[in-house]
Amino acid sequence: MPQPERNLRAVNLPADWSPDSWRRRPALQLPTYPDAAALAAVQEELQALPPLVTSWEILALKQQLAEAQEGKRFLLQGGDCAENFADCSSELISNRLKVLLQMSLVLVHGLRLPVVRVGRFAGQYAKPRSADTETRDGVTLPSYRGDMVNGPEFTPQARTPDPRRMVKAHARSAMTMNFTRSLIDGGFADLHHPEYWNLDWVGHSPLAADYHRMVASIGDAVRFMETLSGSEVYNLNRVDFYTSHEALLLPYEEAQTRQVPRQWGWFNLSTHFPWIGMRTAALEGAHTEYFRGIRNPVAVKIGPSVTSDELLRLIDTLNPDDEPGRLALIHRMGASRIAERLPALLDAVRREGRRVLWICDPMHGNTESTSNGYKTRRFDNIRGEVEQAFDLHAAAGTRLGGVHLELTGEDVTECTGGARDLTDLDLARAYRSSVDPRLNYEQALEIAMAIVHKQNQVAAPAAR
Repeated sequence: MPQPERNLRAVNLPADWSPDSWRRRPALQLPTYPDAAALAAVQEELQALPPLVTSWEILALKQQLAEAQEGKRFLLQGGDCAENFADCSSELISNRLKVLLQMSLVLVHGLRLPVVRVGRFAGQYAKPRSADTETRDGVTLPSYRGDMVNGPEFTPQARTPDPRRMVKAHARSAMTMNFTRSLIDGGFADLHHPEYWNLDWVGHSPLAADYHRMVASIGDAVRFMETLSGSEVYNLNRVDFYTSHEALLLPYEEAQTRQVPRQWGWFNLSTHFPWIGMRTAALEGAHTEYFRGIRNPVAVKIGPSVTSDELLRLIDTLNPDDEPGRLALIHRMGASRIAERLPALLDAVRREGRRVLWICDPMHGNTESTSNGYKTRRFDNIRGEVEQAFDLHAAAGTRLGGVHLELTGEDVTECTGGARDLTDLDLARAYRSSVDPRLNYEQALEIAMAIVHKQNQVAAPAAR
């Protein structure tokens, strides 16, 4: 970044902020480590390890998010609800990447917009919980808070928070990022051969024919352009791909927060795009305090209980300079409440003229439990919330600029409905999530197609 801009913007840094100033605020959803000295030693070790991302990647993403705010791009953010150490494998990573690439292909083709691809992985190893403890058969132990904190097995040893797990999470995140980068740099995302992204188990999908027609259309377009130009169209063999996670475990995030040469301010170098969850988004809380001082683009989950005044104060705290691309608001209301709760928030932000990227998370507000004990999400509710979001933004004069989804490239049966009309009885067949239910490949692709259909439907009246 040019030197004059660095000098100009540095004066806007919060004078009372530091990477550890969050410690002076109430901190929710953090584990209690039994050995403070061991925790401090792990933080010191993490501070000496190489960063997982770079400042120039972060700033490039911020520019793309600024363009998404203006309607020039669309954000696709997706991945596992919570990563597990055991799932850091080449097959699972490549299948997850295939799903996101295929979804982005559908969106690019249908929306006629570049897509910002952000994986919900390479750091999503910690999860908030509704209670600090869990009781089984009269035994009470700490709740499982993700592999970065403790283990899922219901034993005192597994459930005791262990700071060494943060080092393991850093290593697994680095492996995931490096493999993802290698795939992309090696031509895995080559638009000349999108058929390579297919997953073997979805050959029977009701959506397969539509998708293959789309692939053939794109291939024809690429060949046509190359025929006209007389040479190969470059930059079609790779894509930009970024990572994100909920920055829940603040000791880990603090240890990865650094200053870099030839840049002003502080960057969280554990991920490109961290977000604050709904349970930790208190204005005076530790997570908001931490987020207000880093230069990364950041997001906040917004639930149905948030008021317009609270939201505007949060925006003022996290983006006081109204910097383009800095702040995204991920609303997750639930299909039954979005029409009631979202319009007032949209109107308030629009009236104040604040620049934010609105993203719809149709997953977390639609979780329910079945009679046989499974957590699930009904596909009709997921699709319904996305479709309502487009309508509500259009009515408010705002723009829905992206979606945030929990999904996997595996043949799981965790969300009911969709292309094969999965029922509650199907859940037991392939339910693998340790935390929340995810869309499988077919359902994820169907959501992408629904987004295209709805966006084009909303845009049609405005074009006339």
